[in-house]
Amino acid sequence: MKAQDAHFDEIAGAYDESIAEHVMAHLTRRRAELVCSLAAGGRVLDVGCGTGRLLASLPQEFEPTGADVSQAMLDKAQGQGVAVVKASGHSLPFADDSFDVVTTFAVLHHLIEPDRVRAMLKEMARVVKPSGAVVAWDHNPLNPYWRILMARVPQDQGDERLVPARTIVRALREAGMREISLQRMTFTPDFVPRRMLATVAKLERVLERTPGVRLLAAHNVVIARP
Repeated sequence: MKAQDAHFDEIAGAYDESIAEHVMAHLTRRRAELVCSLAAGGRVLDVGCGTGRLLASLPQEFEPTGADVSQAMLDKAQGQGVAVVKASGHSLPFADDSFDVVTTFAVLHHLIEPDRVRAMLKEMARVVKPSGAVVAWDHNPLNPYWRILMARVPQDQGDERLVPARTIVRALREAGMREISLQRMTFTPDFVPRRMLATVAKLERVLERTPGVRLLAAHNVVIARP
């Protein structure tokens, strides 16, 4: 398998088209809503920011910064007006207590090794302010559709390892986070027709609140505060 930086450099041009535009727009809205629910504004760091789509969608009250190992991805993020730095998640070039919100979206399963997952979450906890929040949003291993989707999108090479929610929670607790919550979010599949998106999005909110069913949501979303 190729190194992650080389792989994402290679597929950067196709990355934003790997999922239907209306579905990606929906996911981006959900992610932006989450960030806005955690802070009224301030500095936001997205670790593994990719093309910067989430950061570019935040309202002007936020000062976004993206970190990624792929220069080609960062170039696309810069094209959207996002400040970027080339850096690995386990070695962030920022001082302690620098950001109001620190996020990572669909990155942890690319790290493969549990030690690398823990190292990245520890770094995210280090650079968040005492009043801030860390968001770790990643694929839910209990959702059976991921293996099908991951087999056909260009960003996944086949060696990825889905990360259980308990692993994320434990790593953040070990990193010193005290207030930790887990949400199960999103059920909208990549193949939903544009005309059906509004209906499916409403159903998604219902399923997220339904005991038992919500365990199969597409994403585990862990929110942690110092």
